[in-house]
Amino acid sequence: MQIFPNKLQQKLSERAKNNSLRSLPITENHIDFSSNDYLGFGQNEDIYANTFHYLLGKNISQNGATGSRLISGNHELYTELENYLTNFHQVESALVFNSGYDANIGFFSAVPQRNDLVFYDESIHASIRDGIKMGNAKSHKFKHNDLEDLSSKIELAVEGQSKELDTDIYIVTESVFSMDGDSPDLRAFSEFCKSNGFYFVVDEAHAVGVFGRKGTGLVQELELQEQIFARIITFGKAMGCHGAAVLGSTTLKSYLLNFSRSFMYTTGLPPHTLATIFSAYTFLGISNGITEQEALKENISVFKGKLNTLGLSKNFIPSESAIQSCVISGNDKVKSISKKLLDNGFNVKAILSPTVAEGEERLRFCLHSFNTKEEIGFVLQLLKNHL
Repeated sequence: MQIFPNKLQQKLSERAKNNSLRSLPITENHIDFSSNDYLGFGQNEDIYANTFHYLLGKNISQNGATGSRLISGNHELYTELENYLTNFHQVESALVFNSGYDANIGFFSAVPQRNDLVFYDESIHASIRDGIKMGNAKSHKFKHNDLEDLSSKIELAVEGQSKELDTDIYIVTESVFSMDGDSPDLRAFSEFCKSNGFYFVVDEAHAVGVFGRKGTGLVQELELQEQIFARIITFGKAMGCHGAAVLGSTTLKSYLLNFSRSFMYTTGLPPHTLATIFSAYTFLGISNGITEQEALKENISVFKGKLNTLGLSKNFIPSESAIQSCVISGNDKVKSISKKLLDNGFNVKAILSPTVAEGEERLRFCLHSFNTKEEIGFVLQLLKNHL
């Protein structure tokens, strides 16, 4: 048997000591308050059937992409899907990536250059942090959703830069934050970037399908799409499938397919995956999809109303999204309450430190169009009993 490095074993032991050691959960038939399948598209039989009809109509029976998109994997469905995304999201171009993680590391490792400055929200997703670390630009974090702090951080950073350097500034945030469920003042951030000539980048992973007419996202709901340098959207949340895309100018698309390593050096998505994305978007735009979106909005309203009734609002981070987080300090305590809810049939994920800051551990309730009002009421009553 191979000897495992002691320094790695120590890191695992430290996680176990802090009650933060991760393991893969076993999927059981519990009531879902944990998945990102906000609209139920991940289990929608119509989308499943339409995907196969779509492939049959195209006479496609290919299992894999057979190579990267720059070699043999750029099959016809890519062009059709990217054109559809361009029209749906009101943007010049779209470039599909294999996942949200691939899109973020591919964008942020390639676009900001040496001597550029990247300013990101302190609660930004790990994939964006990883992408920034892989690049050559200097980066600074600013306080969560705090435009005033961002402005002061930029002022300090620019003072430290040589005036002779060719410096571009990128501002990065999410339209809906994955751990808090809240949103920045996108209008104010957008205007700030526009007035100063900064490049504004918004991750819309948890907004597409939930916000905007026909689920276009929060950026389009606020009619800011013309002011955003790049949007990252993903298909593994409300769209119920897999993959991601970077939305932006045609020049940005050309740059990414030439310099984004996570795009260039990976096998493309198989036709079935692209057909599923296309079917999910088609379903989103018809009456059934709109009904699911409205049902989700209703459940968000019911959930927030129940929080007020039970006096639980003070425990939750304010949010208008499908993500509602109850702060419960300490890994031991939050895991214990999550287990008690699970024992009663409810799957609510405990988010532990170091995923979130120590003292900000939480139960993360993900709401769905298919959750019933009775389920919402029952799980919140259980929560109140165990707090």
